[in-house]
Amino acid sequence: MQTNFDAIVIGSGISGGWAAKELCEQGLKTLVLERGRNVEHNKDYPTALMQPWDFKHRGRMTKAHLDANPLITKAAGYGEDTAHFFVEDADHPYVQQKPFDWIRGYQVGGKSLIWGRACQRWSQSEFESPGKYGYGIEWPIGYEDMAPWYSHVEKFIGVCGKQDGVASMPDGEYLPPFDFNCVEQHMADTIRQHWPDRHLVQGRWAQLSEPTQLQLDQGRGRCQRRNLCMRGCPYGGYFSSVTSTLPWAQKTGKLTVRPHSVVHSIVYDEKTGRASGVKVIDANTKEETLFTARIIFVNASALNSVLVLLNSKSERFPNGLGNDNGLLGKYVGYHNYRGYSNGRIPGFEDKYISGRNPAECILANYRNHGKHDMPFYGGYTIFSGAYRVRQEGLPEGQMQLGAAYKEALGLPGSWYAYMYMQGEVVPREQNRVYLHPTEKDQWGIPLLVTEVGYTENEELMLQDFLTESKAMLEKVGAVDIYQHDSKQAPGLDIHEQGGARMGKDPKTSLLNAHNQLHACPNVFVTDGACMTSTGNQSPSILYMALTARAAGFAVEQFKEGKL
Repeated sequence: MQTNFDAIVIGSGISGGWAAKELCEQGLKTLVLERGRNVEHNKDYPTALMQPWDFKHRGRMTKAHLDANPLITKAAGYGEDTAHFFVEDADHPYVQQKPFDWIRGYQVGGKSLIWGRACQRWSQSEFESPGKYGYGIEWPIGYEDMAPWYSHVEKFIGVCGKQDGVASMPDGEYLPPFDFNCVEQHMADTIRQHWPDRHLVQGRWAQLSEPTQLQLDQGRGRCQRRNLCMRGCPYGGYFSSVTSTLPWAQKTGKLTVRPHSVVHSIVYDEKTGRASGVKVIDANTKEETLFTARIIFVNASALNSVLVLLNSKSERFPNGLGNDNGLLGKYVGYHNYRGYSNGRIPGFEDKYISGRNPAECILANYRNHGKHDMPFYGGYTIFSGAYRVRQEGLPEGQMQLGAAYKEALGLPGSWYAYMYMQGEVVPREQNRVYLHPTEKDQWGIPLLVTEVGYTENEELMLQDFLTESKAMLEKVGAVDIYQHDSKQAPGLDIHEQGGARMGKDPKTSLLNAHNQLHACPNVFVTDGACMTSTGNQSPSILYMALTARAAGFAVEQFKEGKL
């Protein structure tokens, strides 16, 4: 096949798909490299329309499978209906110096097929606070830089939500929201009454509640409220690169997607001071191929992107591409998901729900916004909602079998409300990943070593969440409140970030304000690896906006002959 392109994109997930779309639309002949298999919309969603009784194990995994895959089976949403979009543990090993659950999905579309779909914008405070209050370096960009790119992305992918006027979670370009149910509305009203600075709002989710013509032109349709998104949606009701950005790029005639392409390294040209191409190993045949291009976007998902950069060694960069300051692979972040609260809500028994709402409610961050007045740094988002359980049977003392019992099982039971946290994490140099000196994978690439752990800051934030969530549930009338610290290892949040962070100073960062490597300006990193700090919002839409912004800049530089 052809080996010379204008641009190469490493990775086909949320950010890689956006890089491909933007570069192809601007006329650049673009190659997308994906280490996993090919996935086509609808054709490769084998479980999308299956009923629970169609599954051999009713959606569960066998003990043999669980025993063979103790790591990946922890992932949210993993089951018999979605396992085809996740890796198996033995196929992709890594070394855990400290416990770290690295959740991966290798196929065209990457984890965009199995993401949570929450799409909150970062606030200006999230960009400013790490540098302002000394728990991180200064971002080279701010909210004003990203606002138009957030809008650009939101209009294309389709995000439902509402203009809520909450400073800690800025408004965007939204389709109509999915409505509160009766208990969620009660929660929102009660919390606002007792805490005027706390806002429980409808979720900002990448779901097509009412698609626009732009989304219809992508071949997508209205969300059917099945809430089976992670199987792959036959209606295109949620955003993935398989339903949206990659087909859009394909229509330009400028896109080539090459699955089964394991990226070994980026090749650096000592004479030009630029990267000249990408060395690829065929996942099946192990054959090596060099693809060349003037622009390279690294979007392999945060830790894989760092791995590729670390393994891209040359005489100029003996410790990894762009790694003059030795910080490549350091300041790896994640989100603190350890806290969970739940309670039964008496009453509302004459009300029920309609459909399966695919979008959770969001209680916007109310800690350390634009200030620092807590014993911990950063803030936390709370995801929340209310649901009604199935009746568990007949009252105690009555026989739990027979026709009456069967009839009772079909009746609704009590309402419950829940809250769980998504907390900002303080960047630390000690939280790092690096290449193992001797152990390699089946393609001869060094294994990644993860050395990432919690700090006292996360513990203090967790305790604040548990205290405040209990107080809020009590005010809304919850009883039998249950709280839990999962003590889960970092990584299970699937929001790994950093390792090649952006910054103003090449001495303390790897990337500039346009996501270019300071020391190799034709290489751009726009996935989670670029993050300077973690913020408290869900990060994927920021990756998309950063990618679109960087691609626009790269095309300008390309056409001016600077790249």
